[in-house]
Amino acid sequence: MRDQLTPSEALPADAERATLIGRAWLPDAAGPSPVVVRGDAVYDLSRVAATCSGLLALDDPLAAARAGDLPRIASVADLLENSAHDRRDPHAPWLIAPCDLQAVKASGVTFVASLLERVIEEQARGDAARAEGLRRSILSVIGNSLHDVRPGSPDAARLKDVLISQGIWSQYLEVGIGPDAEIFTKCPPLASVGTGAEVGIHPRSEWNNPEPEVVLAVTPAGRVAGASLGNDVNLRDFEGRSALLLGKAKDNNASCAIGPFIRLFDETFSLEDVRQCDLALNISGPDGFEFTGRSSMAEISRDPVEIVGHTIGPHHQYPDGLMLFLGTMFAPTVDRFAPGKGFTHLVGDVVSVSTPKLGTLVNRVNHTDKIAPWTFGVRALMDNLRNR
Repeated sequence: MRDQLTPSEALPADAERATLIGRAWLPDAAGPSPVVVRGDAVYDLSRVAATCSGLLALDDPLAAARAGDLPRIASVADLLENSAHDRRDPHAPWLIAPCDLQAVKASGVTFVASLLERVIEEQARGDAARAEGLRRSILSVIGNSLHDVRPGSPDAARLKDVLISQGIWSQYLEVGIGPDAEIFTKCPPLASVGTGAEVGIHPRSEWNNPEPEVVLAVTPAGRVAGASLGNDVNLRDFEGRSALLLGKAKDNNASCAIGPFIRLFDETFSLEDVRQCDLALNISGPDGFEFTGRSSMAEISRDPVEIVGHTIGPHHQYPDGLMLFLGTMFAPTVDRFAPGKGFTHLVGDVVSVSTPKLGTLVNRVNHTDKIAPWTFGVRALMDNLRNR
């Protein structure tokens, strides 16, 4: 994993042109500070804004991140190297998730491939052994009928009627092609982990997977200020047993990774770049297992701006802003341990999510009860800022 915690691997391909903000843990302050990358070094933004949430809520966060002389924290190389959870010097700074007080929300079933896998999970009742047979039978009925359907459109309503008549309608199809997007809370504020950290799977889960996604940084006013990378770790067997177990399937210790930085929108990076980016996923297991997959944002069924509109607006406000996972088309079906049982994680898997404009997010998988518990919440942050 340390090979991926270098500037050449972790930063965007055009890092010299990018405006990258994030957060670092500062041992001398016993707490976090918002930071910005300038050249080959990382600088402390806390004199501009005490939190990343506060920085993004400014009228012009881009200008604020670029302005003035700031205290240097460390070189980018040293900060990244010290972000590896297993080789960390606790007396030197390291990167953490680039968000703090923002709500962490996620949109589900926004790609046809993952939509079909959610239907299969539901029909399989969380049993991975039944997935392959169900996949064949469902695809034989649906075929490619979902690919060209705009969610909420009259064509989508007609397709719903057809699928109901064929007996394969699902709550996942409802949010996949219906008028209302699925929006859920991935984790509480400050619970996300950053690059180099461990990510958690529940020890009782036998069917789980990473979900590589683009994560939008949205201001309290509902404006998209930038983007990052995320891994929405998912327990397929838990959710497959009952959709009411979504919270247990999604929100566990270290089950949400975001990073390495938020790239602010500017003259070199925009929402159009988000719409066109391709995400690469690589899984490297301690058993020698290797897997590489790709997810194209061009295949998303709802535009990112539409998903933002489903999340924040007249009916729901976020005064501290939000981070919004946009969903994934990645649905791992490759068999890992036995024929017909598909993919699931093994403790020790190294998972990387990357795209040229945002860099690489890398984490190692462990059981949730073996990862250091989350202890630094909102109260601790407020105490730390007051003492500083």
